[in-house]
Amino acid sequence: MGGSLRVAVLGAPGVGKTAIIRQFLFGDYPERHRPTDGPHLYRPAVLLDGAVYDLSIRDGDGAGPVPSPNSQEEWPDPKGWSLQDTDAFVLVYDICSPDSFDYVKALRQRIAETRPAGAPEAPILVVGNKRDRQRLRFGPRRALAALVRRGWRCGYLECSAKYNWHVLRLFRELLRCALVRARPAHPALRLQGALHPARCTLM
Repeated sequence: MGGSLRVAVLGAPGVGKTAIIRQFLFGDYPERHRPTDGPHLYRPAVLLDGAVYDLSIRDGDGAGPVPSPNSQEEWPDPKGWSLQDTDAFVLVYDICSPDSFDYVKALRQRIAETRPAGAPEAPILVVGNKRDRQRLRFGPRRALAALVRRGWRCGYLECSAKYNWHVLRLFRELLRCALVRARPAHPALRLQGALHPARCTLM
């Protein structure tokens, strides 16, 4: 048994957080977007590099109007999860929406501010979803990736939940990084260095 990991998938409403999770877990994609009715918790078992891990994946969508980055709607219930207890974060934005990118920027800042002094850094992977709408993107991929990796010190990857492109790779890289987070290396370098093939299978 490999252990357990808590992963939070956060981002502005409508960016595709639930679609990414459902593609990873069930291989399906809803053609019509329906706002997530409150936070959901998924508990799959994953085989990674020959070891089995119990995951807790929190879909951070909140019900109601679009929350601000400082709203409590995107964050785990204080009686359950807290930011300090989360092992890894996926911050999702829509590559066609600059506002959703700004939202992710604010989320990343809040994660940094609420992390206890001396606590190990939880890896953060910033994910640009809706790569299938490449022609409508608001900014060049290389510039955004450089900003996230060098300026924010986070990992960066783009995917298409609709076509299941890079969805498995997303979770594989995040989990591998979370498992080695105690090593004395830059978190962004660890995450981007985990690109070589690895077996990651749902059980």
